[in-house]
Amino acid sequence: MLDSAELLPALHTTFGFSAFRGVQEQVVRRVLAGQSTLAVMPTGAGKSLTYQLPATMMPGTCVVISPLIALMHDQLRSAEANGIRAASLTSADSNREETIDRFRAGELDLLYVAPERASQSHFRELLNAGQISLFAIDEAHCVSEWGHDFRPDYRALRPLMDSFAQVPRLALTATADAHTRADVLAQLGIDAAGLIVAGFDRPNIRYAIRHRQGGFTQLRDLLKEQPGPGIIYAPTRRKVEDLAQKLGEATGRRVLPYHAGLPAEQRAANQSAFVASEDMVMVATVAFGMGIDKPDVRFVAHAGVPKSIESYYQETGRAGRDGDDSVAVMFWAPADFVLARERLSEMDESRRKGERTRLDALSALVESPSCRRAILLRHFGESPPEKCGNCDNCLEAPGVADGSVVAQKLLSAAYRTGQSFGIGHLEKVLSGISDDRIVQRGHDRLTVFGILESEEARLLKPVARALQARGALVANEHGGLMLAGDARAILTGDVMLPVVLPPQGEKRSRGSRGNRDKGGANPLGDPLFEALRALRRELAAEAGLPPYVIFHDATLREMASARPASLAALGEIGGVGTRKLEAYGDAFLTVIRQH
Repeated sequence: MLDSAELLPALHTTFGFSAFRGVQEQVVRRVLAGQSTLAVMPTGAGKSLTYQLPATMMPGTCVVISPLIALMHDQLRSAEANGIRAASLTSADSNREETIDRFRAGELDLLYVAPERASQSHFRELLNAGQISLFAIDEAHCVSEWGHDFRPDYRALRPLMDSFAQVPRLALTATADAHTRADVLAQLGIDAAGLIVAGFDRPNIRYAIRHRQGGFTQLRDLLKEQPGPGIIYAPTRRKVEDLAQKLGEATGRRVLPYHAGLPAEQRAANQSAFVASEDMVMVATVAFGMGIDKPDVRFVAHAGVPKSIESYYQETGRAGRDGDDSVAVMFWAPADFVLARERLSEMDESRRKGERTRLDALSALVESPSCRRAILLRHFGESPPEKCGNCDNCLEAPGVADGSVVAQKLLSAAYRTGQSFGIGHLEKVLSGISDDRIVQRGHDRLTVFGILESEEARLLKPVARALQARGALVANEHGGLMLAGDARAILTGDVMLPVVLPPQGEKRSRGSRGNRDKGGANPLGDPLFEALRALRRELAAEAGLPPYVIFHDATLREMASARPASLAALGEIGGVGTRKLEAYGDAFLTVIRQH
């Protein structure tokens, strides 16, 4: 077993880091010892390093199974920038014969492939013609039907790896609860002793969840507050295109759309522009994101609810992968949950129960007055502190009221009016406001007419939101509200309904200020930092690379602070490995000397 004195020089030479982060060293040691491992590490914790570093130290080629071509090519660029010999075999690669020759000749440290290719017999024959050091399975939760992003092709990986029984396996994921983790271990043939869970906390992300009130205005304000790159997830293709156009016009920012309905060339061009940009915003469906390895995304916003807490965690996790302060903001409305519950009825019975449980957990998250981060972490089996100090509810605690009585009155009104009317009509009935529609249907003669006390009126909308989010009130095909879920238990008083009273300033996207509080990328306004950034942009454009592949902002900030005067001193800066020092060191030293 290698000791730290041998591992750390390799880490510094390749990646420019003087120490491992979190469980990286534990995972790397297991890999180098030939032990198969499932590593559950939060996004931004450096999962790719756990197979890239061993790949440079072990004889043979590490075969990396990754779900998306764009993700492979992002990681390929970063690996090559660090001097790692890497290639991919995908339908988008024109140099496949050259890659095959390099693999057979033992000239590759990393070979990236999609699960669809990895499962084919001719790929197994190719592997027999070379030497394999490791199988690395990225996004490993895709192998499990219990996971939120199941991919059937991942199921074919076990037979492939079993035919190379002596080769260790490293499965990596950021999003897997206990049930999914057990299934991944079984499906990939990894012993339970090989499970390493690093924890799910992303302390640099500030979580904020707001009721959607004029969603465009809230998003426009967010873009004005957040100057860095960002992703906005919208629920439909039409909404994606509408928001991208309007937000671009309203803010003057470059805002592009991304969804599966766009031509492949346009999707690729928009994605490339986003990856290379330092301030662009992408409005997208969830089709966008898994294939993005962009570390400097400063905010992720949801213009509606995601599918589940797992999806929310994964999607928000695309912010702040570089460790800098970032923001995750969700704008939700009761209609989001109504539609989500309608979709449940269209699913196979075998999946419906699990998806309903996931949706209930998500509704509890959006309606909770307690710490958002604590709810997330408890969902993944952790025992976090009660408060994190970096979410909207911790920073500005909302009021909480007992909405049980108002809920009983609202549910009674829905039932007694025939479960055929929307919240506007029910509010008039409960408030004793008569109009032609109410009189014609005799609703002014119901026992619920006018029973809402004046002090209860302010609770009606929060109660209606809470009931719809939890599925106690659902819409019929005509938009009328019907009783469902635990409505009966609420009516009989067996279930209480606490409701969140949002802060008075909710119309502002407060809680979404994120790294502006700490000054953004350049908190001290250092002109040297801006000069280093300008040089990075110039070098990136010349090389056809995203700026972050050259150096992360954190590396440039350390350069601006330390002001190294020699290549040796520059090489001590975090993130400056041997290959990058050789390629870019003189150029950055020149700029530093000028300041």
